[in-house]
Amino acid sequence: MPGFAMHRRAVNGVTINYAVAGEGPGLLLLHGHPQTHVAWRKVAPDFVAAGYQVVAADLRGYGDSDKPESGPPHATYSKRAMARDQVALMAELGHRRFSVIGHDRGGRVAHRMALDHPGAVDRMVVVDIAPTATMYERTDKAFATRYFWWFFLIQPDGLPERMIGADPAYFLRRHIDGQVRTPGAVSDEVFAEYLRCYGDPRTIHAICEDYRAAAGIDLEHDAADADRKITAPLLALWGRKGVVGELYDVLQTWREKAREVEGEALNCGHAVQEEVPEAFSRRVLEFLGR
Repeated sequence: MPGFAMHRRAVNGVTINYAVAGEGPGLLLLHGHPQTHVAWRKVAPDFVAAGYQVVAADLRGYGDSDKPESGPPHATYSKRAMARDQVALMAELGHRRFSVIGHDRGGRVAHRMALDHPGAVDRMVVVDIAPTATMYERTDKAFATRYFWWFFLIQPDGLPERMIGADPAYFLRRHIDGQVRTPGAVSDEVFAEYLRCYGDPRTIHAICEDYRAAAGIDLEHDAADADRKITAPLLALWGRKGVVGELYDVLQTWREKAREVEGEALNCGHAVQEEVPEAFSRRVLEFLGR
């Protein structure tokens, strides 16, 4: 993250690790699984150059952010708790209202953030996801096969933690290679940084708790808000070569959840901002700049 300063700040009972650069309106970048804030390395400088103060944070449990202990009902890693972390962080940095871009798990945090904190979210971008509840409700063999970890990581009693912990480098490599469709998009150096964090048993446990929450308490929160729609303008981007675009009408799934939706597929796999950074930055900045 050239030009970015690294900081850690205590908010909402945890310490969040984040990179920050630039001046202007706030723009929060939230990564997915199995990445960290480093996933934004190719596009974050574009947003700084466009006049934003860019904050790329590690979600709780990921990267170098705190990894609090958790168990049933997994509320510690609910998207509600994760969203509260990031809203508090942005407020500490002087941004009571800001835009947010969320990839993968970060997009699910952004979804909950827009519902729980509508006054804080100006515009939002979700990257290569359909809504969590929608994906679970429409599960079929194709989805369960292609996204097997949604069902593996939620298993109880430390089963996935123990199995991944036996060879985290192998699991991480298979996961990233299975989703990225652009050769060289994730360099060996970046993979090593992802693995530095992923190899921590506390991270593995936190990731499992994140997915357990998504299959439980997050669905309860979504059901309670079934009649509410996101009020912030929403841009959905996804990879034309990825699973989400293949299995879902992405724009329609988000029109069921938000009032104002636009978006398109880009020529890549799941890691859109890492695979086609120029196209990603251009489309996002056009949306944010209106």
